[in-house]
Amino acid sequence: MSTDPSTSKNKSMRIVAIILTRDESIHIERCIRSLPEVISEILVVDCGSNDDTVTKASRLGAKVIFHKWTNYASQFNWALTQLNDDTDWVLRIDADEYLTLTLANEIKTYFCKLECNDVNGIFFSRRMTFQGQLIRYGGIFPVRVLRLFRFGCGECENRWMDEHIKVIGPTIEFNGELIDDNLNSLTWWVDKHNKYASREAVDLLNLEYGFMPHDSVANLRGGSQAGMKRWLKEVVYFRLPGGFRALVYFFYRYFVRCGFLDGTVGSTFHFLQGFWYRYLVDAKVAEVRRYIKKNGCGIQEAIVKVLNIKV
Repeated sequence: MSTDPSTSKNKSMRIVAIILTRDESIHIERCIRSLPEVISEILVVDCGSNDDTVTKASRLGAKVIFHKWTNYASQFNWALTQLNDDTDWVLRIDADEYLTLTLANEIKTYFCKLECNDVNGIFFSRRMTFQGQLIRYGGIFPVRVLRLFRFGCGECENRWMDEHIKVIGPTIEFNGELIDDNLNSLTWWVDKHNKYASREAVDLLNLEYGFMPHDSVANLRGGSQAGMKRWLKEVVYFRLPGGFRALVYFFYRYFVRCGFLDGTVGSTFHFLQGFWYRYLVDAKVAEVRRYIKKNGCGIQEAIVKVLNIKV
């Protein structure tokens, strides 16, 4: 899978965009149309859509394949194994995301000039909307994410939640932005984050019980925003009392980092994502611990019984 940078000097770059989907009909066309023309192939990996996601993606020229879902990391890493050997670079983008015109042009210009021979990964800035409003305060956006990397030099962290791309070798940063703009209802958002909370509870329990290999980008010295945030989460946040840490985090986001300036819609987002969601994660972790104590079983059995996740 590895690519020798020197072999890319005399040919155009083959860049493949990977999009994981399930029932993304309202997003998939916007996502695909935002991609610059230097993208050689769009690979959509679907896990059983019941809408016309596959039809729309195929009509727009994407190659669609199917694979059973376990979690995002395993699905994305499986997708990497399906790429042709002549692939040079991989773009990771979610169906409810799109590239701004600035970022699309930046990618196009960079690869048309073939300036990437000494680089293995590229960071973007990612912003998020909530119920149609861009979130500007709270100290969480924009976040720097590594989404474009040389094929064979990167893969997704093996985690159940909040997974990042790990890359071996030098990286650079682009100025353009990636927008996460999910168009589904608040009910859908709450249901999805309930599932997210179960998956994040698994990762927190693994820090305590060590039932899975610990795969993490946590690093204070690397200079990566994702690495520093993960270190703070695993070393500082994790050691605070459950429930209390959710309150502390919300207070920091909403008052210290002025999340209240995002207005009514933004306040809903900061409360739900910054407090309710994190409190729910802690409540699920506590529920698993109680189940273990009450039934005298192992951690993996308890996770299956309480969270309905097989690890």
